[in-house]
Amino acid sequence: MTDTVKSVLITAGASGIGWVIAEAFLSEGHQVHVCDISAEAIATIKAEHPLITATLGDVSLRGKVDQLFVEFQSLYGQLDILVNNVGIAGPTGPMEDLTIEDWRQTIDINLNSHFYFTKFAIPLLKKNKGGSIINLSSTAGLFGFPLRTPYAASKWAIIGITKSLAMELGEFDIRVNAICPGSVSGDRINRVIEAKAKSIGSSEKEVKEDFEAMVSLKTFVDKEDIANMASFLISNEASKISGQIMTVDGNTERMD
Repeated sequence: MTDTVKSVLITAGASGIGWVIAEAFLSEGHQVHVCDISAEAIATIKAEHPLITATLGDVSLRGKVDQLFVEFQSLYGQLDILVNNVGIAGPTGPMEDLTIEDWRQTIDINLNSHFYFTKFAIPLLKKNKGGSIINLSSTAGLFGFPLRTPYAASKWAIIGITKSLAMELGEFDIRVNAICPGSVSGDRINRVIEAKAKSIGSSEKEVKEDFEAMVSLKTFVDKEDIANMASFLISNEASKISGQIMTVDGNTERMD
């Protein structure tokens, strides 16, 4: 779907959705650099794909992001694509029961990291006369999400960032879009289901069935579905698409 080799930076790219996106981009011939907090995950992906490059570090820390961009520029010299993928589920529970630490950690990782990476990426994209930023939000950024307030707040904010930056950067031929996954099959949604079941005194089976019932297609999506959308958004076919919120969720009808 793409005609030229692009230099790509993906946050939290050594596992989960980030890694599946990285694999998709690698299969298309792009140069991919990931950052991740897990040394084990980085070692695993480098064993599978020796050409991939990676930086170990906590993306919620400004100093680590500084270091990463120095390393990235020394490796590739230019940036074409930034994928702000990093995010955590955050705590589950009523607002009054949440700790300040729980709130701060969710915002630091899910939102502040997007600011750090985008702030550093924009000058490189401008120097490159264009490029693309893909932000990973969530259907929680489109609906209220009881018992998951910090997560929902961070994902709504990402949509605001996406819309605003698309307006700011359009004149520089920099496209900014967001992908909103629904419930994605895998370990993370299993942990979310477990936490909600515990919080409301229900069974995990009942919670999972209720999550599926919220979606028109009555099913979770796969990581590959998200990677397919990311591949499309960096392709020539998407060259006029910016400021868009692309849901990949089977059509979420409600979140409660």
